[in-house]
Amino acid sequence: MGRIHVLPEHVANKIAAGEVVERPASVVKELLENSLDAGSSRIKIQVEAGGKKLIQITDDGSGMVRDDALLAFERHATSKIKNAEDLLNISTLGFRGEALPSIASVSRLRLETRAPDQDSATIIEINGGRIFRVEEAGLPAGTSITIRDLFFNTPARKKFLKAESTELSHIAS
Repeated sequence: MGRIHVLPEHVANKIAAGEVVERPASVVKELLENSLDAGSSRIKIQVEAGGKKLIQITDDGSGMVRDDALLAFERHATSKIKNAEDLLNISTLGFRGEALPSIASVSRLRLETRAPDQDSATIIEINGGRIFRVEEAGLPAGTSITIRDLFFNTPARKKFLKAESTELSHIAS
Protein backbone atom coordinates (compact mmCIF):
# COMPACT_ATOMS: atom_id res chain seq x y z
CA MET A 1 0.00 0.00 0.00
CA GLY A 2 1.25 3.49 -0.83
CA ARG A 3 2.16 6.15 1.68
CA ILE A 4 0.19 9.05 0.19
CA HIS A 5 -3.38 9.58 1.35
CA VAL A 6 -6.01 12.29 1.38
CA LEU A 7 -6.41 14.04 4.72
CA PRO A 8 -9.81 14.06 6.41
CA GLU A 9 -11.70 17.28 5.72
CA HIS A 10 -11.52 18.58 9.31
CA VAL A 11 -7.72 18.16 9.33
CA ALA A 12 -7.34 19.88 5.95
CA ASN A 13 -9.53 22.75 7.19
CA LYS A 14 -7.34 23.30 10.25
CA ILE A 15 -4.24 23.40 8.05
CA ALA A 16 -5.89 25.82 5.62
CA ALA A 17 -7.01 28.00 8.53
CA GLY A 18 -3.36 28.58 9.41
CA GLU A 19 -2.89 30.34 6.07
CA VAL A 20 -5.69 32.83 6.77
CA VAL A 21 -5.87 33.02 10.56
CA GLU A 22 -2.46 33.59 12.11
CA ARG A 23 -3.56 35.47 15.22
CA PRO A 24 -6.56 37.42 16.59
CA ALA A 25 -5.60 40.47 14.49
CA SER A 26 -6.04 38.36 11.33
CA VAL A 27 -9.58 37.49 12.41
CA VAL A 28 -10.44 41.14 13.11
CA LYS A 29 -8.99 42.19 9.74
CA GLU A 30 -10.97 39.57 7.78
CA LEU A 31 -14.24 40.28 9.58
CA LEU A 32 -13.78 44.05 9.34
CA GLU A 33 -13.19 43.71 5.58
CA ASN A 34 -16.40 41.66 5.31
CA SER A 35 -18.30 44.44 7.11
CA LEU A 36 -16.86 47.09 4.80
CA ASP A 37 -17.62 44.99 1.71
CA ALA A 38 -21.21 44.70 3.01
CA GLY A 39 -21.57 48.49 2.82
CA SER A 40 -21.65 49.06 6.57
CA SER A 41 -21.72 52.61 7.87
CA ARG A 42 -21.42 51.57 11.53
CA ILE A 43 -19.11 48.82 12.75
CA LYS A 44 -18.57 47.91 16.41
CA ILE A 45 -15.57 45.81 17.45
CA GLN A 46 -15.35 44.15 20.86
CA VAL A 47 -12.31 42.18 22.01
CA GLU A 48 -11.51 40.35 25.24
CA ALA A 49 -8.16 38.91 26.32
CA GLY A 50 -6.39 40.26 23.25
CA GLY A 51 -8.87 38.42 21.02
CA LYS A 52 -8.02 35.01 22.45
CA LYS A 53 -11.25 34.77 24.45
CA LEU A 54 -13.64 36.91 22.36
CA ILE A 55 -13.83 38.86 19.13
CA GLN A 56 -17.16 40.35 18.14
CA ILE A 57 -17.87 42.47 15.07
CA THR A 58 -21.34 43.98 14.65
CA ASP A 59 -22.35 46.00 11.61
CA ASP A 60 -25.32 47.59 9.87
CA GLY A 61 -24.37 46.25 6.43
CA SER A 62 -26.38 44.31 3.89
CA GLY A 63 -26.63 41.14 5.99
CA MET A 64 -27.36 37.77 4.42
CA VAL A 65 -30.36 35.61 3.68
CA ARG A 66 -30.41 32.18 5.38
CA ASP A 67 -29.11 30.15 2.43
CA ASP A 68 -26.22 32.56 1.81
CA ALA A 69 -25.33 32.58 5.51
CA LEU A 70 -25.03 28.79 5.51
CA LEU A 71 -23.12 28.74 2.23
CA ALA A 72 -20.67 31.38 3.52
CA PHE A 73 -19.04 28.70 5.70
CA GLU A 74 -18.24 26.47 2.72
CA ARG A 75 -14.66 26.86 1.53
CA HIS A 76 -14.39 29.00 -1.64
CA ALA A 77 -18.01 30.17 -1.45
CA THR A 78 -18.12 33.90 -2.25
CA SER A 79 -20.50 36.60 -3.40
CA LYS A 80 -17.66 38.68 -4.82
CA ILE A 81 -16.74 36.82 -8.03
CA LYS A 82 -18.43 34.32 -10.33
CA ASN A 83 -15.76 33.46 -12.90
CA ALA A 84 -12.06 33.91 -13.71
CA GLU A 85 -12.68 37.11 -15.66
CA ASP A 86 -14.02 38.75 -12.49
CA LEU A 87 -10.51 38.47 -11.03
CA LEU A 88 -9.42 41.26 -13.38
CA ASN A 89 -11.86 43.77 -11.86
CA ILE A 90 -12.02 43.06 -8.14
CA SER A 91 -13.40 46.02 -6.24
CA THR A 92 -13.81 44.40 -2.83
CA LEU A 93 -11.40 43.74 0.01
CA GLY A 94 -12.10 40.01 0.13
CA PHE A 95 -13.13 37.59 -2.59
CA ARG A 96 -11.59 34.13 -2.06
CA GLY A 97 -14.23 32.66 0.24
CA GLU A 98 -11.67 31.38 2.72
CA ALA A 99 -11.96 33.65 5.76
CA LEU A 100 -15.22 32.49 7.36
CA PRO A 101 -14.65 28.73 6.99
CA SER A 102 -11.06 29.15 8.23
CA ILE A 103 -12.11 31.17 11.28
CA ALA A 104 -14.98 28.76 12.01
CA SER A 105 -12.69 25.73 11.91
CA VAL A 106 -10.50 27.02 14.78
CA SER A 107 -13.07 28.70 17.03
CA ARG A 108 -16.53 28.65 18.52
CA LEU A 109 -18.45 30.95 16.19
CA ARG A 110 -21.91 32.52 16.30
CA LEU A 111 -23.29 34.40 13.30
CA GLU A 112 -26.42 36.54 13.50
CA THR A 113 -27.44 38.09 10.19
CA ARG A 114 -30.46 39.61 8.50
CA ALA A 115 -30.81 41.17 5.09
CA PRO A 116 -33.02 44.31 5.19
CA ASP A 117 -35.71 42.71 3.02
CA GLN A 118 -36.06 39.65 5.27
CA ASP A 119 -38.59 39.31 8.09
CA SER A 120 -36.26 37.37 10.36
CA ALA A 121 -32.58 36.90 11.02
CA THR A 122 -30.58 33.69 10.79
CA ILE A 123 -28.44 32.52 13.68
CA ILE A 124 -25.76 29.92 13.01
CA GLU A 125 -23.53 28.40 15.67
CA ILE A 126 -20.39 26.49 14.72
CA ASN A 127 -17.94 24.67 16.96
CA GLY A 128 -14.59 23.82 15.39
CA GLY A 129 -15.99 23.94 11.86
CA ARG A 130 -19.10 21.89 12.60
CA ILE A 131 -22.50 23.58 12.44
CA PHE A 132 -24.53 22.54 15.47
CA ARG A 133 -27.37 25.10 15.54
CA VAL A 134 -29.31 27.04 12.94
CA GLU A 135 -32.34 29.06 13.96
CA GLU A 136 -34.32 32.17 13.14
CA ALA A 137 -34.83 35.19 15.37
CA GLY A 138 -36.12 38.73 15.32
CA LEU A 139 -32.98 40.86 15.03
CA PRO A 140 -32.11 44.13 13.27
CA ALA A 141 -30.69 44.15 9.74
CA GLY A 142 -26.93 43.69 9.50
CA THR A 143 -24.53 41.11 10.85
CA SER A 144 -22.98 40.25 14.18
CA ILE A 145 -20.30 37.61 14.33
CA THR A 146 -18.88 36.40 17.62
CA ILE A 147 -15.68 34.38 17.83
CA ARG A 148 -14.92 32.65 21.13
CA ASP A 149 -11.95 30.57 22.22
CA LEU A 150 -9.81 31.16 19.14
CA PHE A 151 -7.55 28.15 18.43
CA PHE A 152 -9.24 26.07 21.15
CA ASN A 153 -8.77 22.97 18.98
CA THR A 154 -5.27 23.74 17.67
CA PRO A 155 -3.02 23.80 20.75
CA ALA A 156 0.17 24.47 18.77
CA ARG A 157 -1.34 27.62 17.25
CA LYS A 158 -2.75 28.73 20.61
CA LYS A 159 0.67 28.28 22.22
CA PHE A 160 2.18 30.55 19.55
CA LEU A 161 0.02 33.51 20.63
CA LYS A 162 1.72 36.25 22.61
CA ALA A 163 0.59 38.09 25.73
CA GLU A 164 -2.88 39.66 25.65
CA SER A 165 -1.39 43.16 25.44
CA THR A 166 0.77 42.16 22.46
CA GLU A 167 -2.17 40.60 20.61
CA LEU A 168 -4.27 43.68 21.37
CA SER A 169 -1.57 45.95 19.95
CA HIS A 170 -1.57 43.88 16.73
CA ILE A 171 -5.34 44.35 16.51
CA ALA A 172 -5.07 48.10 17.08
CA SER A 173 -2.38 48.62 14.43
